[in-house]
This record gives sequence, structure tokens and C-alpha cells, in this order.
Amino acid sequence: MVIADRLRALREAKNLSQGDIEKRTGLLRCYISRVENGHTVPAIETLEKMARALEVPLYQLFHEGENPPKPAIKFDEKGGFGSLPAEAKTLGRFRRMLSKTSPRDQEILLAMATKMARRR
Repeated sequence: MVIADRLRALREAKNLSQGDIEKRTGLLRCYISRVENGHTVPAIETLEKMARALEVPLYQLFHEGENPPKPAIKFDEKGGFGSLPAEAKTLGRFRRMLSKTSPRDQEILLAMATKMARRR
């Protein structure tokens, strides 16, 4: 499910208007509309505000089930991804590159990754 559709469905299920979300988050109603119509990709901080306004945990914006989803990455006894030296080096390089990327380019990367994930 697309995040825009999920936000709208959760808002409507709680009988809230976009104006109600505006009051609870401080975001403009026109921005909320753009997000719900898929014209704008919100930042994670914005999604956190919306989850608080909808009184749901953040994971519910991405997952429809009753229980939190199981992690996609399997962890071993040594720790999670990035605990091995080669993984840590790759993860560190990726983090440094992303920190130098503009917020607009980060949004584009997130939108592309979302579209690629939907193709599965």
C-alpha cells in the first residue's frame, strides 16, 4: 500500500479531517492534502508527527497488521547488519554519502526505493 493511501485510510478510520491533522501537527492542510494525494514525499519527521496525530505507532503507517512486522534482516548472535567489519565499512560509507546529499535528493532516493519495493 502506498503511504499516501495508508495515511488517508487511517485518518478517515478515526473520523478526522485534514484540518484536525493540521491542528494536531502544525502542518498546513494543503501540505497534508499533497501528501495524501501522493504529490509530496514526506520526511520521516513529518511521518512521526502524523503518526502521533493519528495516535498510532509509526510502523502502522507502513504495515496493516495488528502486530509489528518481523524484521526483514535476520540477526545472528554477533549482532545486526553492520556488525561485521566489511558490513560496517560499507554502512559507514553509505551513511557518509547520504549525509552529503541534499534533502531534495534524499527525497528522490526515497521515492525511487519505494517504487522499486512496490514492484516486488
